[in-house]
Amino acid sequence: MSVSRRTLLAAGAAAGLAAPAWAASAPATVVATKAGRVRGYVDTGVSSFRGIPYGASTAGRRFQPPLPAPAWTGVRDATAYGPASPQSKPGEATSEDCLYLNVWTPGLDRARRPVMVYIHGGAYAHGSGSDPLYDGVRLARRGDVVVVTLNHRLNAFGHLYLAKLGGAAYADSGNSGLLDLVLALTWVRDNIGAFGGDPGCVTLFGQSGGGAKIASLMSMPAAKGLFHRAATMSGQQVTAQGPRGATARARAFMDALKLKPEQVGELATLPYERLVEGLSARDPIAGGLYFGPVLDERSLSRHPFWPDAPAISAGVPMIIGNTRGETRNLIGASDPALFALTWDELPARLQPALFVDIDAETVIAEYRRLYPAYSPSEVFFAATTAGRSWRGALIELEARAAQSAAPTWAYQLDWGSPIDGGKWGAPHMLDIPLVFGTTAAPGALSGDGAEAQALSELMSDAFIAFARRGDPRTPAIPEWPRYGLERRTTLSFDLQPKPVDDPRGDERRLFAKVPYVQTGTL
Repeated sequence: MSVSRRTLLAAGAAAGLAAPAWAASAPATVVATKAGRVRGYVDTGVSSFRGIPYGASTAGRRFQPPLPAPAWTGVRDATAYGPASPQSKPGEATSEDCLYLNVWTPGLDRARRPVMVYIHGGAYAHGSGSDPLYDGVRLARRGDVVVVTLNHRLNAFGHLYLAKLGGAAYADSGNSGLLDLVLALTWVRDNIGAFGGDPGCVTLFGQSGGGAKIASLMSMPAAKGLFHRAATMSGQQVTAQGPRGATARARAFMDALKLKPEQVGELATLPYERLVEGLSARDPIAGGLYFGPVLDERSLSRHPFWPDAPAISAGVPMIIGNTRGETRNLIGASDPALFALTWDELPARLQPALFVDIDAETVIAEYRRLYPAYSPSEVFFAATTAGRSWRGALIELEARAAQSAAPTWAYQLDWGSPIDGGKWGAPHMLDIPLVFGTTAAPGALSGDGAEAQALSELMSDAFIAFARRGDPRTPAIPEWPRYGLERRTTLSFDLQPKPVDDPRGDERRLFAKVPYVQTGTL
């Protein structure tokens, strides 16, 4: 089984834009939004609405801040997902008319339920809110909450920084994808009450790139007050791109399209398929071309979590989580040889995969001291996980703890997936189906066995409790202390969850000796 994010997106392609086959005969339900009425359907007791426009088409306004969706007359069908943002190798239909969201609610009344808005991953380059793993029916029904997922502009369409090349007309181009999220949250504030939700009790949660987007929103004045809790799952944004690096990437993108800097205006009129072709350009610094938030001094005037936690969101409770074996699929899914490394091969394979500039031999020696039974492959995956995404999570946790304002809770998912005989351990994306309750969905890394279902109940209930009260503790998980610098208590999510003080503390201290480098920052 391949476990890459793109595989999961492809698995969901058949369910992407089409309404479920039974939706035509399911009971219809109509809600009036500010822009017009929408017709959804009832799925096992949950009213479901797919493809509600929250913004106008971005075609013709490429690289500009989004506009609200225009009003319509009559009743608009909301039984099929809207198209995703243009992207390379999509698993579903794409379009520049991509600002759509989806709502699942247990009741179309005035009950003012907690609202859980999920922001999808795929870095800032891929994905959508229509993956079957994000189906909100089970979570909405289990927790009596309103669930929202959404699409927004990605890659060059959402983060091509042209302000230094094209002037004031492109001043917001570097963060237009984040401004889409602000518009979506504004729609939630203005409309979710008609769906039985409480606009004053909105929780953002997101995995991988979704968590990074949430971290960015936490430092944006435009997003202040639009959400009240935040949970990030294996997704961090400590620092953003600076204008120099972002402009160099814009030049590389234009070079790939055979455009000179003075031809920047042509980017706004080229067929969008041509821009997608340019996404294959090489990054001027390292690897594939990076797109992400930009320190543009407009939407974003500080780095999200550097040099400290943003004061603007100090009052927002947080959960910051990770999985124990993030890179087993992030790196290992595309390179099976990594599961059969020898000690002689390990240093050369490990050095470039660490991201941070630390001697690989030193890292290997320390891991062999800490974990004598580890194989070379186990050292590789443990060290790359610790030096990459987990390190960013620790920095955010430490910044929040030092802020001494709203509480923050940490978790580490330690339960191992049974897929492929357990080779993937606790990989990146494992927590998605466990939180949504979509363990039976195509591509779910959890499988749908009894253990997965039991752990899903534990994780779902913790996230629901957090959305409802701002505290993730439940009767099944009564002991989950807040994260603090003295003990660094982290909940180990397993079949028997338990708090652990400073888990993998020796690994944390090993990598603390070198600066953390956020992808795209340099």
